[in-house]
Amino acid sequence: GAIGGPTGRVPGAFWGMIGGLAFIGAILWWLREYLLFLVKAGHVAAMVRDPSTAPARFGQIGHALSIVQQRFREMRSLLAADQLIRGTIATLIEKADMPATLRFPGLPSSSGPANLILRHALRFMNEVVLARSLRAASKNPWPELRDALILFAQNRTALLRRATILAALGYAITFAIFIVALMPASALAASFPGVPGAATLLLAMVFAWSVKQAVIEPFLIALMIEAVSRTTRGQSPDADWDTTLTEASPQFREIKARAVPRGTHPPRYA
Repeated sequence: GAIGGPTGRVPGAFWGMIGGLAFIGAILWWLREYLLFLVKAGHVAAMVRDPSTAPARFGQIGHALSIVQQRFREMRSLLAADQLIRGTIATLIEKADMPATLRFPGLPSSSGPANLILRHALRFMNEVVLARSLRAASKNPWPELRDALILFAQNRTALLRRATILAALGYAITFAIFIVALMPASALAASFPGVPGAATLLLAMVFAWSVKQAVIEPFLIALMIEAVSRTTRGQSPDADWDTTLTEASPQFREIKARAVPRGTHPPRYA
């Protein structure tokens, strides 16, 4: 504003405020994604660990985080794996027209609730694919991620249908918790100045969403990991699906490139 002279002070202050908010907002968003995904990866590692080698009580937290660090070495590698898995599964869902294939009861495939449930199911599958890599003893996580995505493609309809059922169940339980939380939230909001109705809704929503993130989602992810393990048991990655994903998804091609060490050849599936 000072550079622009007297007439530029007001617009300069306005755009400075917008730029500052955007900059700080971007940093906070990155920190939230960084910490949240680190915690979720630790949860997944704890769920798929070998019980005979895991310490007791709170030592499990450090043990799970050490597993994540051993597999991915650097946090940026873990975040890159997350984005590549998401991109590969999203491409598969788009190419296979999964919203129409799943046929949500009572909902058109293009409806907002159907797409919301499917996006949430995509998050489930992302962590389930990651679980296979965290379970393996190999220090290179990428071959397991590649094979897990091929196995997911082979069983895509059954696994996504199970994931959407669990996602819908999670939202239903969260809504029930929100309804139950309205009464204590109303009593607490009565002590706040201002409009108690808005404070009641806000408190109940925050409580219900917190319970969903901390309790409901880990439980549903554990169920999904068990379902995938049961569905894919005894199966091997299929060469046709390897070719299909390679041609359709640049993210899968990146995973394949990282899975093959220099000087070696990629595996040939039957």
